[in-house]
Amino acid sequence: MLFAIHAVDRAGALPTRLANYDAHKAFLSDTSRFGVKIVMSGPLVSDDGATMIGSLFLIEAPGRGEVEAFNRADPFAAAGIWEKVTITGFLRRQG
Repeated sequence: MLFAIHAVDRAGALPTRLANYDAHKAFLSDTSRFGVKIVMSGPLVSDDGATMIGSLFLIEAPGRGEVEAFNRADPFAAAGIWEKVTITGFLRRQG
């Protein structure tokens, strides 16, 4: 099953995001211990097209529990960067 993780940064989180970026990227390089696969991911950006304001993931996983465990273990979550995280099932229709 596919799941979308939509995570919006708290106000003023950009310096903390940048300080934890390498740890976040390393974490994402191997998701096998959570039983999930990243289909695609990347930062959400403001209307200027460059300033990072959150994260979006499309995850393939056996169930919601694996996705929640994966998200909780992300260094960005541990650093308190995200103000709001929504995890929603997703049915692919095109693409």
